[in-house]
Amino acid sequence: SRPTDAARSYVRFDALGPVLAIMPWNFPFWQVVRFAAPALVAGNAGILKHAPTVSRCALEIEQLFREAGFPDGLFRAVLLPNEAVAPVIADPRIRAVTLTGSDRAGSQVAQQAGRHLKKTVLELGGSDPFIVLADANLDQAARTAAEARLLNSGQSCIAAKRFIVVEPVFERFLERFVAAVAARRLGDPLAAGTDVGPQARADLRANLQRQVEESVRRGAKLVLGGSVPEGPGFFYPPSVLTAVENGMPAFDEEVFGPVAAVIRVRDDADAVRVANASPYGLAAAVWTEDRGRGERRSSGCASS
Repeated sequence: SRPTDAARSYVRFDALGPVLAIMPWNFPFWQVVRFAAPALVAGNAGILKHAPTVSRCALEIEQLFREAGFPDGLFRAVLLPNEAVAPVIADPRIRAVTLTGSDRAGSQVAQQAGRHLKKTVLELGGSDPFIVLADANLDQAARTAAEARLLNSGQSCIAAKRFIVVEPVFERFLERFVAAVAARRLGDPLAAGTDVGPQARADLRANLQRQVEESVRRGAKLVLGGSVPEGPGFFYPPSVLTAVENGMPAFDEEVFGPVAAVIRVRDDADAVRVANASPYGLAAAVWTEDRGRGERRSSGCASS
């Protein structure tokens, strides 16, 4: 209840109804549960349009909800090509749409949802900055940076992708970081000891190689990896680029694979400026031993 001059005023939270969830392939179970758990508990129904490469995951998730005792039909998976999504969004029974995916996919879904006045929640691509200041613990920062870049074989929207390092510690950080990345073992994801598995599809690996080659043509320096290995599987080696600048794919685009862009900057303020010189958001990290300094710099990062 809220005190007003009306007879009675109150806020009530009602379910929306059927929600269409368009989910990505890179975390095929977790991403769906992250949407479905709060949505269903709030009284909504869930309709899952999963990525075509993980259709079996979609069906398994539907079965899990059924076995958990949810009413039949409250959560359903629909196996549709991407081109068939627009009519589903337009269907008057669909009350809202959520998508986790690329900026291109998000733009298309937002356009369709806006045309039909549907509520939307979009989580799109990222190019997260990882800022290393002069007083950072470089050993810890480098180890964490390697882990952050190679999470899920580099195929994560919230992974750190641009490593922005101030001039006084650049070379020392780079040496540690390259060693940490080079130590990661590429191989069969089911084998013990493997750190980095394959890319999800051949076209995704080809685009990753294009981004690396084009960045090098524009002046970036390849200091580790950067070439497609021979043999079966869509493997791509952990790779590191330096001298990356605005105007290169490694800076301007989301690099969705195990390729790190290490960028040299003058000072703290320059680091924040470079961090913000990207249309992508999601997250940011600032490495320093001074909490107050870190909080001041992180508050200036548009993606934090």
